[in-house]
Amino acid sequence: MKTKNVIAIALLVIGSMGFVNAQKLGKFGGLTEKKIGPKTIKVPYTDMVSYLGYAAPGNEDETKEDKKFYYIYVWIPAVAPELGVRMMSPVGKAKIKKAINSKAYESNASSKEYFDTYITLERSDIISKDKISEDAVNSANWFVLARNDDSSEMPKQPSGSKYNSLLRYKSEAGNPQKALTVGLYRIGFTTYKRGEVKGTFLAQVGAPIKLPGVVMAKTIAELKKGL
Repeated sequence: MKTKNVIAIALLVIGSMGFVNAQKLGKFGGLTEKKIGPKTIKVPYTDMVSYLGYAAPGNEDETKEDKKFYYIYVWIPAVAPELGVRMMSPVGKAKIKKAINSKAYESNASSKEYFDTYITLERSDIISKDKISEDAVNSANWFVLARNDDSSEMPKQPSGSKYNSLLRYKSEAGNPQKALTVGLYRIGFTTYKRGEVKGTFLAQVGAPIKLPGVVMAKTIAELKKGL
């Protein structure tokens, strides 16, 4: 009986350690690399905006390709050479400095629920703050610049699988649809498999240059308040 109890406790401790370790998030490096001794590293983004949220069934923004998509809107105030986006679920014990805490996250911060993240970076044809409205966003043209499902650079989820997401996108200045210009962007997220999206998440947008005035919000109303 004692042996069984020891084994059970050991498994519980190991499981707890796995959950904590799964949330250990490293620096977010961009496309530029440099050598430090024998190692080649990605130079960390100098500008970063972090958003803590909670996704729940029934709160999706759109269903497309038979998947429930959620959006986080991002206002980019200047031309950028590249943007990086990464998402982790659950937030767990990760400590994120100066993060935007959504009300949904604050109400569910202790939740251990998580989902297999799948992300897109999309740009709209809205290039002026004055043109942003619910109707304008719904009728805007949206261009998918990049997408990612699983990234080996991201921490493992509590399941032990590397199902968190990361993408980097380099601007194509000569292509109006693919250039990172001033304008309204959004991070789309769902799960790789069809089904419900539920759990806490961290979404981060990084850039290799300072972009004063970046605003990140779950709704257009919240975005406009921050502009």
